[in-house]
Amino acid sequence: MKKHIPNFITCLNLFSGCVALYFIFQNELVYASYLVGLAAVFDFLDGMVARVLGAYSEIGKQLDSLADVISFGVVPGAMMFMLLKRAEGGLFLPELLPFAGFIITVFSALRLAKFNIDTRQTTSFIGLPTPACAIFVASLPLILANGELMHFAVILNQLVLLATTLILSLLLVAELPLFALKFTNLTWADNSVRFIFVGLSVILLALLNFAAIPLIIVLYIVLSIFKKQTA
Repeated sequence: MKKHIPNFITCLNLFSGCVALYFIFQNELVYASYLVGLAAVFDFLDGMVARVLGAYSEIGKQLDSLADVISFGVVPGAMMFMLLKRAEGGLFLPELLPFAGFIITVFSALRLAKFNIDTRQTTSFIGLPTPACAIFVASLPLILANGELMHFAVILNQLVLLATTLILSLLLVAELPLFALKFTNLTWADNSVRFIFVGLSVILLALLNFAAIPLIIVLYIVLSIFKKQTA
């Protein structure tokens, strides 16, 4: 039975993504954002449980990618589509522009396919992980729901959203080494960058609430680059 527990958790990730899509279709982006966060929790737990139980399997690996392409590929693409529909800016082809949001979906699928065949990504990542990309996008409706007029002016701008879409998509497939939040022990020497990241993330969340989430993703990338240069 224990070998099926991680797969069950992965299915909860997939189910959360499917329900998030329902709320996106209802234009309830805040609920969808919370479900992206829940899917990310399940995505973290399935790997952790698999390691603890020693319940690795090929079907689990494939199921994980299939779930991720929905929860962290289709969902953020659809969310960006809805945000672009609401945005202002007067860019060309306003009726077609929202479909650019699905570029995130395409690049997320490419990133997951690369991950499955890339032997370099066993203890770290090459390119932005799809959950991080999805959480970045999902934070935008939460910032709008809890933010000020300035947030609307910045986020609901076609150029800003299009640039965000393209940058995130490129980061997904970039040859950029990024550390993984996997603690094999609790020593400072082996985990200093992880401790720094977690500590600064907690401070940012306490100070800025949901507005901290994009900054935390940027911090993750910056610390990874710093770690690579000092290694």
